Amino acid sequence: MDRLDNTIRPYAWGSTTAIPRLLGTEPTGEPQAEMWMGAHPGAPSRTERGTLVEVIDTDPERELGADSVARFGPRLPFLLKLLAAGAPLSLQVHPDLAQAQEGYADEESRGVPVTAPHRNYKDANHKPELVCALTEFDGLCGFRDPLRTAGLLDGLGVDSLKPYVDLLHAHPEEAALREVLTAILTADPEEMARTVAETAAACDRLGGAYAPYADIAHHYPGDPGVIAALLLNHVRLQPGEALFLGAGVPHAYLNGLGVEIMANSDNVLRCGLTPKHVDVPELLRIVRFEAGDPGVLRPEAGPDGEEVYETPVDEFRLSRYVLPEGGTTHDLTLATPQILLCTAGSVRAGEHTLAPGRSVFVPAGEKAEASGTGTLFRATVVA
Repeated sequence: MDRLDNTIRPYAWGSTTAIPRLLGTEPTGEPQAEMWMGAHPGAPSRTERGTLVEVIDTDPERELGADSVARFGPRLPFLLKLLAAGAPLSLQVHPDLAQAQEGYADEESRGVPVTAPHRNYKDANHKPELVCALTEFDGLCGFRDPLRTAGLLDGLGVDSLKPYVDLLHAHPEEAALREVLTAILTADPEEMARTVAETAAACDRLGGAYAPYADIAHHYPGDPGVIAALLLNHVRLQPGEALFLGAGVPHAYLNGLGVEIMANSDNVLRCGLTPKHVDVPELLRIVRFEAGDPGVLRPEAGPDGEEVYETPVDEFRLSRYVLPEGGTTHDLTLATPQILLCTAGSVRAGEHTLAPGRSVFVPAGEKAEASGTGTLFRATVVA
């Protein structure tokens, strides 16, 4: 079992206080957006044996287990993060596995450098993800019913939004959403900037259900993603609740601290709320134009106290233990690799005592026990 020393990424949208508060450290004044736990080459966790990438590369079957290597290759198939949003992240979607493989092969064949700002596919993997709230957590997830969205837009009283309202009324669901998003992302930039400004002012004035979109517009003035965001469900998670984001589902995190787990991939197609590249044709190919409830997840409790967040993917499995004072010791030994993360209290994991924000890597088959008082998240793969 290896104690992990993890990198904190200073993305501009990050909170300046949430991660330091959890870790019990002094804020630096700079944004601290994500703390990465895993073997992603961009910021691998460090151990006394070397980086986690180096540790796994030395003996993949010993560290990951023969079954995991056979299914996912000689690398840790998931990435665990603490995510602290102080401002909205980019509005985005992720490809499914076949789309990622096709897109990666195409860009490789055309010689597009992996580091190029217009590159869409950094690898050939999909990127399903799950975020579990540690604090109240706001996000956008999936398309709202088109008729409800038409009513929301109409209520703003902005003339330049009326063509979108008409489209949402005039077509079947999938066609309506596709046409409206296409129209938003291909609109004349100057006209769109005026529409965003008028929409932001109306959202500010009306408040209520419009308040989250007013805040988005404050951070991204003139960005067409502000209007695209109005097509999506606003979700407010309470601590312990989670969202699963599958392929093609447009989403954005807005504010709050959470534990995030994902398949080990960098593939993102952006819809807006970003200065980065937006490839509209490829985005429209990937987006699933389906409206529905965002589906807030709550953990399912097992007989041993493990609370599991069920998802339809094999690359990761997230669960937690809420350990009461004077509780029993839990056997956490698995035939799959694990990362254990404490988010509250003081938890003993093997020979390591974990304070909030501290984590360990447990090789496949390694004896692991947990005790203490607090909350411990477990990240592994589906057996």
